[in-house]
Amino acid sequence: LRKLTMVLLYPVLEIVEAPKPEVVEFNNTIYATCDVTPVPNLTASQPQIFGRVLFKQVFPNGTLAVKINLHGLPADDQQVRAIHIHQYGDLSQGCVTAGPHYNPREVDHPGHPGDLGNFVSEQGVIRRFQMLPEAKLFGGQSVLGRAVVVHEKEDDLGMGSDEESKRSGNAGKRIAGCVIGITTPRLWQKTEGLPGEEAEEK
Repeated sequence: LRKLTMVLLYPVLEIVEAPKPEVVEFNNTIYATCDVTPVPNLTASQPQIFGRVLFKQVFPNGTLAVKINLHGLPADDQQVRAIHIHQYGDLSQGCVTAGPHYNPREVDHPGHPGDLGNFVSEQGVIRRFQMLPEAKLFGGQSVLGRAVVVHEKEDDLGMGSDEESKRSGNAGKRIAGCVIGITTPRLWQKTEGLPGEEAEEK
């Protein structure tokens, strides 16, 4: 009863993070980049995927916008591939050391904030703009410093019959990745015209 009284009388105030210098510099907006490279020692059947994933968020509560621009897949490739944000920005052993999906709320897949979804390349390229409402570049659950990982297979979106489906979507091996870091608006501004961008930013 005493604890309840204390909570009612003295509610916990949410601490609002002060904006980073880069945010103030760029019109209350933070930008991040992630330069994708293939993991070492891929088999001959696996594509060598390169490219970049970009992030943009207005401080403090704007929806995170993402631009994905990858290349290196076969021109006739029809394999659906999943892309996720993983816990650690450690690519010292390929992407194995990136850990599991980033899952700060400890929920089942596909409810993780960095579940970017499934992608099919066109003429060897994946180009997509999308919004990621559950992920943030600000606060204690920021994805800055974490890894983006490209998987060899399709994400089953948690609909599989095994426990791994609820953890990772059974998306298979990690074949490319990168670490998310703060950047200037330059890369975001020079990457325009991605599918979905005009409709989403209206």
